[in-house]
Amino acid sequence: MKMVAAARLAKAQLAITELRPYALKTMDVLSSVASRAGDEEVHPLLARRDPKKVMLVILTSDRGLAGAFNANVCKAGYLRWKQLEAEGAEVSFSVIGRKGRDFFRRRGANIRRDFTGVFENLSVDRAGEIGRYVIGEFTAGGLRRIDAEFQPGDPRDRMLGEQDVTQAATIEEEMSGPDFAPPPEDVEAELDAVYLVYNEFKSAISQDVVVEPLLPITPLEVAEEATTVDFIYEPSKRALLDRLLPMYVETEVYRALLESVASEHGARMTAMDNATKNASEMIDKLTLQYNRARQAAITTELMEIIGGAEALKG
Repeated sequence: MKMVAAARLAKAQLAITELRPYALKTMDVLSSVASRAGDEEVHPLLARRDPKKVMLVILTSDRGLAGAFNANVCKAGYLRWKQLEAEGAEVSFSVIGRKGRDFFRRRGANIRRDFTGVFENLSVDRAGEIGRYVIGEFTAGGLRRIDAEFQPGDPRDRMLGEQDVTQAATIEEEMSGPDFAPPPEDVEAELDAVYLVYNEFKSAISQDVVVEPLLPITPLEVAEEATTVDFIYEPSKRALLDRLLPMYVETEVYRALLESVASEHGARMTAMDNATKNASEMIDKLTLQYNRARQAAITTELMEIIGGAEALKG
């Protein structure tokens, strides 16, 4: 299992290395456009409200034998849950992975959705589905109405491309599958804040639990000299934000999933290495005990034989 985890870890590290520059550049472009939005209407994904309803997205694994990987992230999510409740917030959960689902279900948490089997076939499309689900919960479905404005033949199609235009029409179909069924009707969808709770990969022996805000999006501050440059936006700043903001959320979800995958494999590789060392030490100790017991038994038998021979001589 150690060798298998090591091979999978190498692939996960490569995926993270390739994605991180893209995620950073996406935030740079997003921050640049958002800083020039001026007094226009605030985009739903940028709107900041008093966090009375908060959702925690917990990223765990479906399998164990990974040391403290799942325990650490579940503990961080639990502490954040109680902290938010103490501040008067209503907290709900969306949990990725069986371990996290079982942990919070046993503690009576309000679990809106749980996703299992995500890491068996992790892809950009899979992460995009989860990202769109989170956006739908945060905006009470409002962002789907925004996407519906982009129809084939629209002049804005020059910027979006045919694939992006038709993607909005398939969101409802994609999210109606068995693994991504709509949330229960009795659960109110609109939220004030969404947090990601996951293990950030540092190295094979080091993973840090991160609790970071996902929604509303907080763009990075752009340098003052950069904001003085005037750009022509086609079709509009709002149209750009309508595409960039959901893209950023999906990218962040994908990045967090990759971080979690790499952390899981690193933790499992370390756990299996420690288990192998502990087993070897235990074998050595048991072998020593066996040899001592065997030597003592042989010595006892020799003493009995010698004692019997001496008795016969006497």
